[in-house]
Amino acid sequence: MRAAIVRQFKAPLLIEDVPKPTPGPGEVVVEIEASGLCHTDIHACRGEWPLKAKLPLIPGHEGVGIVERAGPGVRNVKEGDRVCVPWLGHACGTCEYCVSGWETLCEAQRNTGFSVDGSYAEYAKADAAFVGAVPAGVDPREAAPITCAGVTTYKAVKVAGTRSSDLVAVFGIGGLGHLALQYAKIAGGTVVAVDLVDAKLDLARQLGADYVVNATREDPVEAIRKLGGADQAICVAVSPKAFAQAYGSLRRGGTLALVALPAENRLELPIFETVLHGIHVVGSIVGTRVDLAECLDLHARKRTRVVYETRRLEDVNACFSELEQGKVSARLVFTFT
Repeated sequence: MRAAIVRQFKAPLLIEDVPKPTPGPGEVVVEIEASGLCHTDIHACRGEWPLKAKLPLIPGHEGVGIVERAGPGVRNVKEGDRVCVPWLGHACGTCEYCVSGWETLCEAQRNTGFSVDGSYAEYAKADAAFVGAVPAGVDPREAAPITCAGVTTYKAVKVAGTRSSDLVAVFGIGGLGHLALQYAKIAGGTVVAVDLVDAKLDLARQLGADYVVNATREDPVEAIRKLGGADQAICVAVSPKAFAQAYGSLRRGGTLALVALPAENRLELPIFETVLHGIHVVGSIVGTRVDLAECLDLHARKRTRVVYETRRLEDVNACFSELEQGKVSARLVFTFT
């Protein structure tokens, strides 16, 4: 099968023919129709995080396709079903985190396209218990970004505690941010979209943002404070400066939800103001299988809109550059059929 492979950190990905995977007990092999490009893939391929991906690696954790073959003991899906293959590739199911509804914190978890091979390939092997069922009528090219960008920001809105009376600031309107603002609106929040690019702010308006701020022309902290300050700030921009601005935009008692993972891996917080203003800072990591099912259901009911552009897998390296240079409106999706 054709696959994009990382054999060395910071080196270009290679397009190679590799053996098609075979499912073991409890596993499925999925014929991939579409696979989204997440900024996490770039970090993984370059070894930019303190935790390194395995090598060699087939990246990708937004894969959608048809179950071509099911291994022994698979009961939740069958051959011919359309499923998505998410970041959470496996969790133990028995630890304190798993049994209390926080399987995304399981210390024994395996992550698709990071610790196990992912979906930048014509076929991907997955733990059948952790694939998501894609509802009938949902385009696989739209389901792909929901598999990570969707469930990640949906969970962030949940963790931040957005209510109908809240002002929510979303920093970064791209693959994640364009969905974050929609989930905040679904939760009833009033949304301020912050970005550096007018085209992305135009998109934010189309998707329901109540206010937009171009951070190259005005100080987002000042602009949001004029509105009373944010009850929640959700930062999906891969920039420490954006995180600092998100913190500064909060009103007393507000919550900063950390979502994006900048390679710099540092955020400086003032202790005095954090304590006296009762600020909450929370990390939000993807979502559970239940969260993923809810996101897919919302999309099937036409509550969300996924903005994407399709690309060929052979152009993966150029796509990485395109994303890093801010030339992508929202999500890029590799298509295979």
